[in-house]
Amino acid sequence: MKKFIILFLFITTSLTAQNSTNSELSLEECIQIAIDNNIAYQRSELQFESEELNFKGTRSQVLPSINGGYSYAMNKGRSIDPYTNDVIDQQFSFSNASLRLNARLFNGFELRNSIRRDRFKMKAAEAEKEAAKQQLILDVTLAYFQVLNSEDLLQLTNIRLQATENQMNRIAHLAEEGSGNPADFTDIQGQFSNDQSAVVAAENQLKQAKLDLAQLLNTRLEIEVKEFQVLPEIKPYQLSAEEVYEESLENLEVFEGQRLRLQAAEEDVSVARSLFAPEISLFAQMNTNYSSLASLLNETGSQVVETGQFININGVSYAVQVNQTQFSQQEIPYFNQLNNNLSSVAGISVNIPILNGFQAKREVSLKKIGQEDARLALENTRNEYFQAIKQAHNDMKAAYKDYFFLKDQVTAYQESYRVNEIRFQNGVSNMVEYIISKNNLDRARVNLANAKYEFLIRTKILDYYRGII
Repeated sequence: MKKFIILFLFITTSLTAQNSTNSELSLEECIQIAIDNNIAYQRSELQFESEELNFKGTRSQVLPSINGGYSYAMNKGRSIDPYTNDVIDQQFSFSNASLRLNARLFNGFELRNSIRRDRFKMKAAEAEKEAAKQQLILDVTLAYFQVLNSEDLLQLTNIRLQATENQMNRIAHLAEEGSGNPADFTDIQGQFSNDQSAVVAAENQLKQAKLDLAQLLNTRLEIEVKEFQVLPEIKPYQLSAEEVYEESLENLEVFEGQRLRLQAAEEDVSVARSLFAPEISLFAQMNTNYSSLASLLNETGSQVVETGQFININGVSYAVQVNQTQFSQQEIPYFNQLNNNLSSVAGISVNIPILNGFQAKREVSLKKIGQEDARLALENTRNEYFQAIKQAHNDMKAAYKDYFFLKDQVTAYQESYRVNEIRFQNGVSNMVEYIISKNNLDRARVNLANAKYEFLIRTKILDYYRGII
């Protein structure tokens, strides 16, 4: 990826601000505020963080899963003694503990392909975040220049209004002295109203331009921008539309993001194909338990006891006695039982897909459709950008030509207005000729200012397509 460069670097190193206050913002300050506050850009950052977490989650699946379990309970009534398996009818407590391990050894490379897919998605989200940053800087720059353009137009309309007002005052003074044509005063009054309306429209246009810039900066504060003493030189653009397009394919992050999305879709097809492969897993488990009924019998000695049987010897009956061992019951401690009752199992399981309702086939087909859609999206973006670059290049060339045509036009109308103003003031020409000459000059000045900013804006758009942002 190409390194992100700040737009208008050549402007900021060569231009100086004039008559600015602490509340006025430079282009760089506006861009930084937008990067910090713009909601759309912040959402692109969140999307990248989400894809990054998804990738880390998928990668962690290579580790085996280990889970433990524990339970402790009290039992009342008829039940099975978990220690002796005898049927009993008494209260007792019992406990179970277990530890389980599962590890996938092979699953048709599903995990490997899933990791590669999610890595592509993460990188695509990162490229899309940078593309959003590029677009944001372009939008702020264009909005900034639109404010400057609107300020210039407002200044022109105010100058126009002031000139009309001066002429109106002069004619009014002549009318008071009883000289001049009375219709001249009403004509100039109409022109003055027209110029006042133009000032109102220019003021509203400036307010709207500032609102558009404030929206990009996500602020409700009143925006004031710094004016430049020197604007970039109006000179021919050196690259053709085709050359700009070729550079855009290499430098614009929007293309990089879609290329990565296409690679992710290709890996998604490989993930789906793993449904056809068997899955081999390793499993192991340890179990143990405890019962409050479990006990040990300890030998405490012996004693002679009668058995209740008799033996007859020579007609004499003798009771039969035996030597009986004596025992005492001892409860088995909790942890001793857990240790004594420990059992374990380990093995390998194989899950072989035989028939699953053609789910695997459908899944592969769906992922192939997604892959083709990603390819078409990339192709469509290329076509859209090619058309947009051609249009911007054509507009730039038209604005360049218009600028010099209008510059000559302003020069011509300035001379015409100068002559007509002198002729009108000396009573040689009438008010209609004067107003027509004045309006021609005013319109030419406005058109020249618009052409100048139109050319600068189109060149900046072309620079954006080249990745010079």
